[in-house]
Amino acid sequence: MLTVALPKGELLKNSIRLLQSIGLDFSAFLDSGNRQLQILDASGQAKGLLVRGQDVPVYVEYGQAQLGIIGYDVLREKQPQVAQLMDLQFGYCRMSVAVKELSPYKSPLDLPPHSRVASKYVNCAREYFHSLDLPVEIVPLYGSVELGPITGMSEAIVDLVSTGRTLRENGLVEIETLYHSTARLIAHPLSYRLNSGNLNQLIAKLREKALVTV
Repeated sequence: MLTVALPKGELLKNSIRLLQSIGLDFSAFLDSGNRQLQILDASGQAKGLLVRGQDVPVYVEYGQAQLGIIGYDVLREKQPQVAQLMDLQFGYCRMSVAVKELSPYKSPLDLPPHSRVASKYVNCAREYFHSLDLPVEIVPLYGSVELGPITGMSEAIVDLVSTGRTLRENGLVEIETLYHSTARLIAHPLSYRLNSGNLNQLIAKLREKALVTV
């Protein structure tokens, strides 16, 4: 049976809507009274797993799910061994460097050497500043990263930005965009190559529907 790993949070609703368009109904995950983390779709053709976004590629990489939907930001940070199949064209956001609005830093290159940069995207932040040949200390934070500059613990942050409202309300401003991110369809590489359970046919249907439905 096909298993699909779905992310909790912002991408879930559009992910379910897209899968519904090809006959896989996991809308029970949207029921606030439902606490199940694993369900069969309404037709009994497939199983859905509701997992934390960071864990979607892990379930796919290790073969507990043949398909998954997750943001490019997670794939770029974790670099899992999965097949990246298509850009689903929803969940638009960007990875940005931000600082306090009143700070003198107008560009990442304005940051003093060995500045502190807070981020939950540690690998991405480290890779970016290495590309600038600017030595910084990456401070891992997994809660409200915006508090780094506010409290003075860090000079800057690297974080995912959607509307920018949270930054503005906390007196922060973007000074650089590293890349843009959208939801991506991923697959277990061996399942994809072997076309397990007619996986390729399902993926073809998703390619047809993705731009129309979402």
